[in-house]
Amino acid sequence: MHYNAPMSNADRESNLLQALARRVRRRRDARGWSREELARRSGLSVRFLARVESGDGNISVRRLEAVAHALDTFPDRLLRPATHETPIVALTGLRGAGKSTVGPRLARALGLPFIEMDALIRQRAGLPLGQIFELHGERYYRRLESETLEGILRGGNPAVVATAGGVVNEPSTWERLCDETRVIWLRATPEDHWNRVVEQGDRRPMADNPAAMDQLRALLRAREAAYSQAWLAVDTHGKNPAAVSREIERALRDK
Repeated sequence: MHYNAPMSNADRESNLLQALARRVRRRRDARGWSREELARRSGLSVRFLARVESGDGNISVRRLEAVAHALDTFPDRLLRPATHETPIVALTGLRGAGKSTVGPRLARALGLPFIEMDALIRQRAGLPLGQIFELHGERYYRRLESETLEGILRGGNPAVVATAGGVVNEPSTWERLCDETRVIWLRATPEDHWNRVVEQGDRRPMADNPAAMDQLRALLRAREAAYSQAWLAVDTHGKNPAAVSREIERALRDK
């Protein structure tokens, strides 16, 4: 399935400015900055930044450089036009969100391969995920995750990719994912996450841990702000994988 559509010069300019607006807003939000704080750090006016973030402001090279520097990125990453070709679609969310069930179905519908990043990370390390964390720690896992994502992006081939729920814990990896893929947050309630994991036969969430549900709720709250920066959030509560897949397909086609 392809989403190519001829664009006029005006459409291209609008596409570019909208992509710039989303990236500036997302990076500012990720840092917890107000628009006034970004204005202070970039030396630009709040009024001008408001126009940029609304997709209504042309921006000079010098001003673009100032915004990019303040947001710790490069001008070309902010200015890269959004593509209307079939993208890399990245599914994210806590364990039990439905990535492993929605992902293959969505990939088949789009005629794309399905990639599980954790499977590639296991291959890269030559270890099960549990042993990666146990022997080398989270920082090592996050480095493998970043390198794995870089390989997927460098290949440039459209695919449906299931990411780890903790990908938001590494800001540079998360920002790269949001910049260069269509990130879909499969949103669910804590009870949904819990029940789906248990239905898969994994009872570890509650084993010898009476506070497990409270911890799950706290984890979801902690990550919600980052997940909400995704290109699209799909509420999966009460929906089967086929319905969730169709909703994502429609969004890819229409947006």
